[in-house]
Amino acid sequence: MPKPKSAAFARIRAEVIRLVALIPEGKFTTYGSIAVHMNVMARHVAFVMSRLTEEESATLPWHRVVSADARISPKMDPLLAETQRARLEAEGMSINAAGFIQCDEAHFHSVGVRRSIRWSQQPD
Repeated sequence: MPKPKSAAFARIRAEVIRLVALIPEGKFTTYGSIAVHMNVMARHVAFVMSRLTEEESATLPWHRVVSADARISPKMDPLLAETQRARLEAEGMSINAAGFIQCDEAHFHSVGVRRSIRWSQQPD
């Protein structure tokens, strides 16, 4: 993994990875849900997710994070999107032809209160 651009980015990255690891099997969440919990923008979460290391990709349930409309991102590489679909379906989720998850009750919201920290400041 390349050296993080800043200490703030390193903390954001670590928190995204921590939250993704908490998503239970058979559930999904969105980039936006994670972002709201962290008090960052959804694109920050997407940026971190798009740059997972090979090891992180093999161990994290990255496939459980989808776009705001509960859809497999149409911007994703088609082979990766097919992998995501197969993994979600293997966990019991129904996905239509356009890539939308059909299980509203499977939406998992990050545990805990919304973070109100400034990522650019050192933690206490």
